[in-house]
Amino acid sequence: MVIGQSLRILPVEIVVRGYLAGTTGTSILTLYKKGERQMYGHTLPDGMRDNQALPQPIITPTSKAGHGDHDAPMTPDEILAQKLVTPAQWQTLARHALALFARGQELAAKNGLILVDTKYEFGLDAAGNIVLADEIHTPDSSRYWLASSYAERFARGEKPESFDKDFVRNWVAARCDPYKDEIPAIPADLICETSKVYIRAYETITGQTFVPGEQPPLPRIRRNLAPYFTKG
Repeated sequence: MVIGQSLRILPVEIVVRGYLAGTTGTSILTLYKKGERQMYGHTLPDGMRDNQALPQPIITPTSKAGHGDHDAPMTPDEILAQKLVTPAQWQTLARHALALFARGQELAAKNGLILVDTKYEFGLDAAGNIVLADEIHTPDSSRYWLASSYAERFARGEKPESFDKDFVRNWVAARCDPYKDEIPAIPADLICETSKVYIRAYETITGQTFVPGEQPPLPRIRRNLAPYFTKG
């Protein structure tokens, strides 16, 4: 349960990447393997390997597509030319995103993790202030690798160990084109394993033991929401 405020979501999704990784059509690894070296306003060097650390984290913004469409890669110049945000807003978004990512990497490293990449969404409140608009640094928005095995696996050309949502995405991608084909039914055992992945992720990222919430959840949700409603 999350208590939030109403925001006008900015039409740009901010993705910060620290490694040459990814599986989607907009990931820098996918584009790099197609031979592209200039992307999102950055130029990547030749000779990089899958899952290699970038010289420094970069922002790879995308448009926020409508229902049924896909996000599209954009450069800062294109964002400003289309007036999706103002120059001052873009500077604020970029500064905040890089600072959040640096902090996320720092916290991840303390728990034996590598924060590989993540997305941030921002919106404007009633006063026009830029506000972080969604959860951050969870397996839903971020890619994490286990630091202990990264160097060895990278040297062997293997995928790093992870517990992000690629666990399900990789299963789907091995069976169909998720952008064109009907998604096959996810088997129950994969759902169960995914739950274990998320519990492990929670405990590793936070350093706390996962304790299941009160069941059934509806009474708990109603009780927690009660202070935010007034009788009338």
